[in-house]
Formats: sequence, C-alpha cells, structure tokens
Amino acid sequence: MLCPKCHQPLDEGDEQYICCASASLQWRCAQCAKVSEGFAFPYGLCPLCGGRLEALGERQIDDSAALTGVRTAFEIELGGQAFYRRAAAESEDPELRELFGRFAAMEEEHMATLSRRYHASVPTPSPAFRIELAAVYAGITSRPADPANLFRIAIAHEHRAAEFFTQRAATATTGSTEQQLYRELAAEEREHAATLTTEYERRRAGKAGLL
Repeated sequence: MLCPKCHQPLDEGDEQYICCASASLQWRCAQCAKVSEGFAFPYGLCPLCGGRLEALGERQIDDSAALTGVRTAFEIELGGQAFYRRAAAESEDPELRELFGRFAAMEEEHMATLSRRYHASVPTPSPAFRIELAAVYAGITSRPADPANLFRIAIAHEHRAAEFFTQRAATATTGSTEQQLYRELAAEEREHAATLTTEYERRRAGKAGLL
C-alpha cells in the first residue's frame, strides 16, 4: 500500500498514519530573516542567530522589484564563484587550490538553493572573469599569490554583498515582499561571511578546515 500523498510504501494494517509530504520544509527566522530548509531544527531556532523560526508556505516572486533583487543575488554569486575558480587556477599552493575549489562549489550550491527557493533559473558563469574585479568590489588590493589576502578578499566580498542587501531592505516599502526578500538575501551573505571567517581563523591557528 502506498501513501496517497507522497507515494511511499506503508505498513499493512488498519492503523491511521501521518504523512509529512505536505509539511513545510522552509523556515524564516523572525529575527535575522535567514531562510533555512529542513523538516525540523533543534528547539525550532535559527541555526544562524538562534532566533525563532516561522514556517514558510509556497511563494511566487512576481513583483518586479523583488525579481530585481533575485537577479542581483545571482549576479553576486556568479561573481563570487568566478573569483574562487580563478583564484584556484592561479594558486600555486595545492591545499589552497583545493580550498577555493570548495568555495566555488559552495557558491554553486548557494545558487542552486536560490533557484529552488525563488523558482529562478541558474545563469551560466563567464570564464572571462578577472580576479582583480572581485578585489575592486571587495575594496582590497589584489595579491593572488598571498593566501591570506585571498581569504580577506573573499570575506570582504560576502560582507559587501550583505551590506548591499541590507541597504536595499532599508529603502524598500515596510512589510513588502521586496523588503523581506532583501532581508533574506542579506542573511544568506552574512552566513557565508561567517563560514569563511571561521575557516580563515582555523587555518591561521593551524587547525583543520571545516569545509
């Protein structure tokens, strides 16, 4: 016998059952606006800031201003991914090359999340991206041969993106879909910056990386 909702096999018998196929798998933090995906979280709290999670239903982003926000998010992620891939290609340190390859994969996974969450297609990255462009965007002088500087550029890139979305949220109409979207995107970038900062500090201390 199959469940009529999720079509998974059920144990034979007359007992009532509960199907989780219609359960919400997206949650938004009431405090930092970070959107998390999963069936349940410890104590129902945000994994980023510890705020209270609220269930999100199906959403359709059709407001033009909100769509612009999603498009900008993809552009930033594409820039980050191109930066990491180019940094990996230019690095002479095998460990650093592997690390930035993982960062690129992290950005690719993030774009897949954005695509799934906001029902948008993932654009194709350009191979012509120059590492100096990321350095200029992050406000740091580019020295690709310096591993620590590559980390600082990456972290600054995420902080600048978070700041950009935070500023957009502040100027959007209070309570609008556009404002909520920008708050969500800012939270995503802050989480990325925190992940990269932790990785950087662990490596400075001679500890194994977490990624």
